[in-house]
Order: sequence, then C-alpha cells, then structure tokens
Amino acid sequence: MTSIDQIIDDFAFLDDWEDRYRYVIELGKALPDLPDEDRTAENKVNGCASQVWLVSHRGEGADPVMTFEGDSDAHIVRGLVAIVLAACSGKHASEIARTDLIGIFDKIGLVENLSSQRANGLRSMVKRIRDEAAAVAAA
Repeated sequence: MTSIDQIIDDFAFLDDWEDRYRYVIELGKALPDLPDEDRTAENKVNGCASQVWLVSHRGEGADPVMTFEGDSDAHIVRGLVAIVLAACSGKHASEIARTDLIGIFDKIGLVENLSSQRANGLRSMVKRIRDEAAAVAAA
C-alpha cells in the first residue's frame, strides 16, 4: 500500500482535478479486495451514497496498533478508502483518534472537488475510524 506521505507528495505534482481524479482511481485499483465474508452489514459504513465497508483490527496492549481493510463498489470512493487507510492503518489507536483526516484531504485538494454526497461519505468513513480508534484507546 502507498504511504500517506507518498500520496501527499504525488498530489503536489498533480495540477488539475482530472489528474488527481485518475490518481485516486489508481489508488483504489491497488487496494486489495475485501473478502466477501467481510462485506457485512456490521462492516458497512452508514452515510455513504456508495457501498463502503471497513474492517478494523487491533493489536495488543494499552494503546494498540490498529490496521484497517476497506472496499467500495465505486471506483473513486474505493480510492478515497485507500487514502484513508494509508493515513490510519498501522498507527496506534490514540494517534488515529487525534489525526485530522479531513485536514489531509484538504491539504491534497480533494475535499473541494468532491460532490457533497462523496464528501459526506468521506466524513462518515473518517468518523467511523476515529470513533473506533478512540474507543480502543480508551479501553
């Protein structure tokens, strides 16, 4: 998976929205497929116009490292999932809970170019991940 730092650097070189859009789709194509058994109602993210599934895994300890898997049935949204996972997966729960994920999307210039439905779906994904991380960090 591409790191969030690499994604931010790559976006810095892309001047127009079409190039950024294509790059987001490429990131989504590189995202591993989510197994069918993980495409459950429990893993589905509410608030997304497209179907989005997120699965979280937690490591050991008081502030465990969390990893995430995700998928979507829409190409652009699948790319957004890939960016969110790159920003969160492999980090401690407390760090994820503190991370301004929407700020990352603002920094790379995506939020202003998303439709309101996609932006709301992105916020739903981010809220779900941050809420899960906060609950794990507080446990």
